[in-house]
Amino acid sequence: MAMATTYGSLSESEHGVQLRKAVIASTIGTTIEWYDFFIYNIAAGLLFGRLYFPHESPIAGTLAAFATYFVGFAARPIGAVIFGHYGDRIGRKATLIATLLCMGIATFLIAFVPTYASIGIWGAVLLTLLRALQGIGVGGEWGGSVLLSMEWARTHGHRGLVASWPQFGVPSGLFLANLVILGFSTWSGDQFAVWGWRIPFALSIILVGIGLWIRLGILETPVFQKLLDQNKIERAPITEVIKKQPREIILAALLRMAEQAPFYIYAAFIFYYAVHALHMQRNFILVAVLVAACVSFFTIPFAGHISDRIGRRNMYLIGAAVTGIYGFVYFGLVDTTIPWAVFIAIVFSIVPHDLQYGPQAALIAEAFTPRLRYSGSSLGYQLASLIAGGPAPLIATALFAAYNTGYAIAVYIAACAVVSLISASFMPDYTGKDISAEYDA
Repeated sequence: MAMATTYGSLSESEHGVQLRKAVIASTIGTTIEWYDFFIYNIAAGLLFGRLYFPHESPIAGTLAAFATYFVGFAARPIGAVIFGHYGDRIGRKATLIATLLCMGIATFLIAFVPTYASIGIWGAVLLTLLRALQGIGVGGEWGGSVLLSMEWARTHGHRGLVASWPQFGVPSGLFLANLVILGFSTWSGDQFAVWGWRIPFALSIILVGIGLWIRLGILETPVFQKLLDQNKIERAPITEVIKKQPREIILAALLRMAEQAPFYIYAAFIFYYAVHALHMQRNFILVAVLVAACVSFFTIPFAGHISDRIGRRNMYLIGAAVTGIYGFVYFGLVDTTIPWAVFIAIVFSIVPHDLQYGPQAALIAEAFTPRLRYSGSSLGYQLASLIAGGPAPLIATALFAAYNTGYAIAVYIAACAVVSLISASFMPDYTGKDISAEYDA
């Protein structure tokens, strides 16, 4: 079996089989984990304010619900540190099994958290703790899933495309989460806020079982096996990567501002904004986000593929620039409350994000030397949760409360785009270069 873990010992066909298995395992695993993460996001925007903070005003309750939502993002760097350490010490595969269990069990238990009406504020406390566990799990997931795919890519010419497939798990998870919420919202009707919302959380345990079965059947990546064979495993990879590649960590976090912050405004805050502030139909918004997720099925791998041709950094800069402009278009259309205009705004909001998200996995992961790659890429990627994805719905809600217009939020999105444009310009680009040998780190 050991011979199946090095590049040179596999035939082209055998290597192709392992690559496909790794890509499938990564993509399905990330789909399951992001399904878990997104159903919380949707429920926070639609329900958790009045279920767990009923004595607050509607906007204060929403802010409180998004604060529990933020806890998941704050916990993601913790997950990056914990699982990044083990991913660089014991391997990508074993670590990914642990992240899946952490995320899945926490999501399953959320289905049984009593509301304020049953146990008072302790319901919100339990919800917050389980959200933190969700964040820790997803914090370790991204780095491993990307490396599992990317480190099996034998040629340099399609590494961007291969690494973009785990990113495909985000729209897949978003699609599944919105589909299940829509289905049980329709089925349970007026009872959705009573018990219907709990079923999507409980169903996650089935998905976890599927994910475990798939991940147990894959091999370790050849790049990590090479590190083992050459005895280049770091004793404290997190400490080493902070000392030796701090620039790449900071740039990885900052370049995500234009990708992550707008995404969670478009995927989470929109449920409060459109349904509660603009009084539009909940199911209409769910359907629009569903269609947007379907668009990502094509645009994420397409952007990853184009990055193999024009370079990761160039593709990313294009996406960040489009993001800065689109925020004004988005809120201009949504604020009309005309159904077709709102639908178009939501569906196309995903495209600027995908132009960045497609090449992002390879751009960030390639920047770190192999022995520190899981830790460095995970930490840089997940630190963005503290400055971008986590606070974005909170900032959007506060801006709307202060200015009563979506254009204030569009200015915030444009500012995020400027940060990403500057940061991406300084990020090293390893398109077409060998990533299996150690860098000077």
